Amino acid sequence: MRLLKTGAFVRAAQAAKFSVPSCSRIPISSPVTVPSRWASSQAQAQASPDEQPFPEQSVNLVNEVDPAKTAAASSQSGDHARFEKKLQELDLGNEIIRENGQSGAKILGAPYIFDQTSNLSSSILDLVGRNLYDHPDHPICITRKLIESCFEEPTYKHFAMGNPVVTVRDNFDVLGFPADHPGRSRTDTYYVNSTHLLRTHTSAHQNAAFQWLANNPSSKGYTICADVYRRDSIDRSHFPVFHQMEGARVWEAQRNRAAQIERNCEEMPKTGLVVEDQATDFTGTANPLQPEHNPDEVYQVARHLKLSLEYLVSRIFEASRQSLPSAARTDAPMQARWIEAYFPFTSPSFELEVLWHGGEWLELLGCGVVKQGILNKAGLNDHISWAWGVGIERFAMLLFGIPDIRLFWSTDPRFLKQFTRGKITKFEPFSKYPACYKDIAFWIKPVPSASSPLGSQSAHTTSGVAAAAGGDATKASPAETQPAAFHENDIMEVVRDVAGSLVEDVKLVDEFVHPTTGRKSLCYRINYRSLERTLTNEEVNGLHEEVGRRMKDLFGVELR
Repeated sequence: MRLLKTGAFVRAAQAAKFSVPSCSRIPISSPVTVPSRWASSQAQAQASPDEQPFPEQSVNLVNEVDPAKTAAASSQSGDHARFEKKLQELDLGNEIIRENGQSGAKILGAPYIFDQTSNLSSSILDLVGRNLYDHPDHPICITRKLIESCFEEPTYKHFAMGNPVVTVRDNFDVLGFPADHPGRSRTDTYYVNSTHLLRTHTSAHQNAAFQWLANNPSSKGYTICADVYRRDSIDRSHFPVFHQMEGARVWEAQRNRAAQIERNCEEMPKTGLVVEDQATDFTGTANPLQPEHNPDEVYQVARHLKLSLEYLVSRIFEASRQSLPSAARTDAPMQARWIEAYFPFTSPSFELEVLWHGGEWLELLGCGVVKQGILNKAGLNDHISWAWGVGIERFAMLLFGIPDIRLFWSTDPRFLKQFTRGKITKFEPFSKYPACYKDIAFWIKPVPSASSPLGSQSAHTTSGVAAAAGGDATKASPAETQPAAFHENDIMEVVRDVAGSLVEDVKLVDEFVHPTTGRKSLCYRINYRSLERTLTNEEVNGLHEEVGRRMKDLFGVELR
């Protein structure tokens, strides 16, 4: 489920983003061995063929062609086929090729032809196939295995999905995303072409997973782990590729189903969490019952869901607590609370927050009772289900005390050798190289596109004034051919493609609207800093000049 948005974010139609508090407050210590129940499951981690019984149903759609979408290009079908054949024959991996006005890429061995919707960059394709969740000694994989250990087989089946290229249908349409949903925009999503994209959430495989449950009734639930891709800001807690897990549990139709779910609740392990539940009323319009559901059953499903996730959170924080020196540990119980939320695929919906250092409530995950229409599409008529979704990086940064999300992608042995499968070890910083700040200021190019509105500006206001800090309040649809108003993710993508992991953050530091012309000027501060070495002034100046050139060429901005 794409359940990482808060209800406020969804209602405001904002792009999904997560943030992590500074981990510098977590002391560094020696490793702690996790419970044997988790460690014993590590042997199963190598059984990757058994972990992926349904990829063909969900992602092996490379050769699918939508006649309606390709009919307009029939006159060019010969050139298209020749170029596709050339891509297939080339011995290359995840590389963009341009030739005679055509472009495309071979991604994990499969050829894709680009069109006007494509917006992939080389820097993103370089990360495809790394599959950090499948490296047993990597913090992402260690965290994944800890989460999976809270949902035991055979009740739950664990899947890891390697190929991130999915269809627009699986990523959006099957899940009921409206045509104008902001998540569909090219400012938020990496499109391979008009029919395929890099998945933005693990829910791209949700329908196939539910279908698998329908065909394998001995299992009652699943978890899915995968890397997901979103165009996003650049800072220590955001990266264009991150990792998600989602899970679901179903109950088939039966007499006294509410009583059966209640018995399942009583079987759940007890935790030491101090929990406040602010989301128990499903009678109003804010977090309503679905008309197909029995209120008694929904109450028990919600109870089972909350107990399951409270157990997960208690295991995560106990592992973190045990990794601290004895003098730094506290016996004070973790405080948590449930609050109402809104998600497109569940109702009622909830978020779980924990009281973090300094009295700050930190959102950890989203969840809810699955919309019945989703179950029906998968052949699970008359079933009832809950589902949840989490970002693995959020838990991993808290567990290991990792302060910068870029570190997960580091190949530096000083980082990688700190971690061992089945153990939680606090990260020991090995250096802090100096930062080099550079500013880039530019005027935004005026935009004639009527489908790219400029926020609350009057219709008589001179075009070219962006609605928010460099971006549209309403984003252009993926099919929009005219240029949209400048979006902040545009400069993030340019900086990322030019400098890669050599940039720590990019921040808007000034904006100005000319009182006469209405033109808008933006100034961004780029913090160049390597995790592994000291950058030279000459190197940084070259990178910064290239950023300016690409901004001018790609977006028609006027540098100041």
